Amino acid sequence: MTPPTDVQAAMNDYWTHRSVPYDEYQQRADRKEVDLAAWGEVFTDALGAEPLDVLDVGTGSGYVACLLADQGHRVTGIDLAEGMLERARLHAGAMDNPPTFLRGDAVAPDFPAGSFDAIVNRYVTWTLREPDTALATWLQLLRPGGTLAVVDATWFARGLHEGASEEFKAAYDEEVRQAIPLAESTSIEPFAERIRAAGFVDVEVVALTRLHELDREHGVAPNHEVLMQHLIRGTRP
Repeated sequence: MTPPTDVQAAMNDYWTHRSVPYDEYQQRADRKEVDLAAWGEVFTDALGAEPLDVLDVGTGSGYVACLLADQGHRVTGIDLAEGMLERARLHAGAMDNPPTFLRGDAVAPDFPAGSFDAIVNRYVTWTLREPDTALATWLQLLRPGGTLAVVDATWFARGLHEGASEEFKAAYDEEVRQAIPLAESTSIEPFAERIRAAGFVDVEVVALTRLHELDREHGVAPNHEVLMQHLIRGTRP
């Protein structure tokens, strides 16, 4: 695996430090069951019901990886934030069909070509350094006809530091900001455009209206606002 850059190291440190509160928010009791149901529908619609070999890049605390494993998929999750991997492995330890969690770079996952039927991620593409390199690699890791399914939103359309915490501003400084070209997108289309340019076909963008309704009803994390999230789905030819 290619060693992470200083930019990536700064992001790894931030997400390691944030891993416990981030994970606890994902698991909050007031909406855990409805969240699981809603996200389950999102990924069943994207991947189908047949068990697949799935790679979750930038798995974080393993929310999506564990969800997909519970649906019967054979899941590997990778991340470079050690704190996030600790949380993910904690969840996996209580599962009958746990994902495998490994240290790995979302931009350059270290697997042979054609290893997976599907590659997924949630809230990762906005923070990718070298997104075009990442997408080209993901394409090669998929088997012919394999699926890419990513979820993201225009979290920073008014600027990366607008309304952000001081901790976030320090980690995502100007050097990092310049290195993550999708972060300040004002629409979801630049995400889809790069996926198409990487060689994926049948690329579609789906607004996740049920998740939007849940966010409006229950609220969102501090320093966030209610935004429409989108699933972007594409296929390897």
